[in-house]
Amino acid sequence: MFFPTSCLRLAFAAITGLGLGLGAAASPIRLGQSAPLSGRSAQLGQEYRAGALAYFSQVNQRGGINGKTIALITLDDRYEPKLTLRNTRTLLERDKVLALFGYVGTPTVQAVLPLVDAQRIPLIAPLSGAELLRTPLRPTVFNLRTSYRSELRESIKALVRAGLRRIGVIYQRDAFGLDGLRATKAALKGYNLAAVAEVSVNRNSLNNEAAAREMVAASPNGLVLVTTYGTAADLILRLRKLGNHAPVMSVSFVGTQALQNALSPHLANGIGISQVVPFPWDGRLPVVREYQQAMRRQSQKPRYGFTSLEGFLAAKLTVEALRKAGPDPNRERFIAALDSLRSIDLGGYRVSFSPQDHEGSDFVELTYLGTQRWEP
Repeated sequence: MFFPTSCLRLAFAAITGLGLGLGAAASPIRLGQSAPLSGRSAQLGQEYRAGALAYFSQVNQRGGINGKTIALITLDDRYEPKLTLRNTRTLLERDKVLALFGYVGTPTVQAVLPLVDAQRIPLIAPLSGAELLRTPLRPTVFNLRTSYRSELRESIKALVRAGLRRIGVIYQRDAFGLDGLRATKAALKGYNLAAVAEVSVNRNSLNNEAAAREMVAASPNGLVLVTTYGTAADLILRLRKLGNHAPVMSVSFVGTQALQNALSPHLANGIGISQVVPFPWDGRLPVVREYQQAMRRQSQKPRYGFTSLEGFLAAKLTVEALRKAGPDPNRERFIAALDSLRSIDLGGYRVSFSPQDHEGSDFVELTYLGTQRWEP
């Protein structure tokens, strides 16, 4: 239960495959995605993609946009930057995609930013809160979610308000982890605090005994983890076995469902995770109801979650911009359309862009894992 406060080519929505009766009337609008569909971070990519496809399918079944369906072409990068760069070149050169969509991770996105900047390629809703996507402003990168800085301010506030001031941070040794470390240190500084220990681990590592021992030696009474779910689960297990039971906070990118799946119920209980989209089981919000209905249309046994809801919201945002870009969108018209989206209500979740601000939302909420689970 949550408590609120190789290279695999997967093409979706070919016109002839949806039974729309459109024949060969129009070529689809192609969007390209590089994401982990296999490997130790696969659940993040799979869930984000599932949510996006649920919305794109809904649009396509209603006739698409100006008679054109949307095709999401996803290539597997296993959360490895070299593969991300190779995939991106394939998407641009072979698949001739209009824009890049829903890339997963900071080091992977970092690998393609020079290409994105040099060729003015729209990159929509990357699954990353890293500062390098925000400062300085990148004219063609449009962030749906808020930053890790915002997430970690809320996490540190919660720990400090609980009377915990000996806070340690464990971060993965890459662009994501270093961004989270900087954000944690900045948040601690706001309370005149410094981390009692800063311990790094390798990306996707499942052997973190030395890191856990180093952290336990510092005797923290609060912990921040800036890793993906497999590494986080391994660390939590090792920390508990070594006798440290400090409350743990993690950022949204950890993958909420994936982390809970990787932990036994008693270890998962009480783990805090900051979220950047609404609670996926809160049917009071119009967009959550729409998301749940769309997911049910895709599967008889849908699994709701924060990452798939983020993918759904990203797809909805993309469609709003494509409609504004006109019947024959190109990259420049698409960028201009995104820049013109002012306070768009996606159904209880507002997103706003301008030429001076490409962080669409400032939404942050803390959730805590429990010993039970929410299901559809």
